[in-house]
Amino acid sequence: MSSPNVFALSIHADYACRHSGACCSADWDVPVELPVYRSLDEAITSGRLRPQAAARHLSPFVVEPDLPEGAAAMLERTDAGECVFLEHETKLCIVHRDMGEAALPATCRHFPRLAVRDERGTFITLSHFCPTAASMLFRDDCALAIVAGPRAFPPLDYEGLTVTTNDLPPLLSPTMLMDLAGYSAWEYHMVARCAETGMSPESVVETLTRDARLLRNWRPGGITLVDAVRTLPDRPERTDATGTVEASVTLFEQVMRAVPDDLRPPPDESGLDSAFAHFVSPAWSTFHAPLNRYLAAKAFASWTAYQGRGIMTIVRGLDAALSVVRLESARQCRNARRALDARLLRDAFRRADFILNHLAVAEELAEAWSLAES
Repeated sequence: MSSPNVFALSIHADYACRHSGACCSADWDVPVELPVYRSLDEAITSGRLRPQAAARHLSPFVVEPDLPEGAAAMLERTDAGECVFLEHETKLCIVHRDMGEAALPATCRHFPRLAVRDERGTFITLSHFCPTAASMLFRDDCALAIVAGPRAFPPLDYEGLTVTTNDLPPLLSPTMLMDLAGYSAWEYHMVARCAETGMSPESVVETLTRDARLLRNWRPGGITLVDAVRTLPDRPERTDATGTVEASVTLFEQVMRAVPDDLRPPPDESGLDSAFAHFVSPAWSTFHAPLNRYLAAKAFASWTAYQGRGIMTIVRGLDAALSVVRLESARQCRNARRALDARLLRDAFRRADFILNHLAVAEELAEAWSLAES
């Protein structure tokens, strides 16, 4: 299903790769579709395309029986986990440089885009594992909002969660469906809460928890769900609390249970209480704006909306994402032995999205977060 209607957050709307090389050196399996494989293989055979120098002794493709559906091969990696087509010195993709974006496997073309397509259009957020995407959370040159027709994302068939006309719309609660207009109103409402001036991320989560509980009381036959969203209280729930390591660990462990055993990193919680108290908590309020933009990026284009059991599930997912960032901030500060700053928080965002978007199974996260509905 393709739609000319594309939407993104304003902070992501002008995204462009800055060639950090992070995605190309992450030691990921990258499937190669048959037409792309044939094109790249022919270019290598003819000498028009050559892998990086450190990989010249390797076959550039892995061909084996148990490949993902639709894949003819996988891109090979060096012992350092780098794609054979990553030019080490410049961090440029050799395929992209020499043959153009259209020659790339679909995974490479679409990263770090995370898309949801339904009858309304295509909604694109970004994985902040990408350093460029993570840096966009700190920008202050545009107001946080949902925008249509973003320059960076022309109408294309983006990979992601595709919702067909035969699929149900998001649930308001386990026993009540939303209509798409009502869900759009709720999605815009969540982003607007994240954009409110002077709100801590904890206040955003607390306010959206209250709003979700109130909205769940809606029933058909009176005002529309869109109007019910509009009548939610203007007054936010404010708290000065920065959250606790103990509460964050509980949600973090819930997230980690959704990571397959062979991908789950070993526990690393030593000294996090002290690091959070001494290095993170005193500086946390300095970074409310990027933290709230991170929450907005989780609330928008949410797979959880379709995979979970209601809007409380979505909010629980925001709370969990914030908890992961807290703990990753404490780890970064502990390891660096210094107070939280923009660089350390950026790395915490990157690590959080690596776990949430690339290690954990989305359906299992939604199932765990759906416990909030009861």
